[in-house]
Amino acid sequence: MDIAEVLRNNGYKVTPQRLAVYEAIDHNMTHPNAEAIYKKLQPKYPSMSLATVYKTMEIFAKIGVVQVLQCEEDAHRYDYNTSPHAHIRCVRCNRVMDVNVDQKTLAANAADQTGFKVDSVNISFTGLCKDCQKQE
Repeated sequence: MDIAEVLRNNGYKVTPQRLAVYEAIDHNMTHPNAEAIYKKLQPKYPSMSLATVYKTMEIFAKIGVVQVLQCEEDAHRYDYNTSPHAHIRCVRCNRVMDVNVDQKTLAANAADQTGFKVDSVNISFTGLCKDCQKQE
């Protein structure tokens, strides 16, 4: 994806900070929060503020470049993978992973059972990851 083109097409300026934030999250499988992105960028971009990261992630979510995950109370994590999929989060270490689920079938079942017209599906599982299970 050419993030510069996507930003321009959506009426946003292309800045070095926005490009750096995108580079930090592109294909990042850890589903980072804004603080983790900020810490990753600090050595190379010491003048970048945490507020800039938050604002950039808000823009990316608005234009569909990232998916926002509500993992904990008041804590957002970000996913570069915007295709339909579920997530699972470890309740101990907060690790987040993608899970492939047949969301179309689930949405159809929900619509059949309730009469709703389903607009979106948001599936999130919680549990203990393999590493945390070993610690028990």
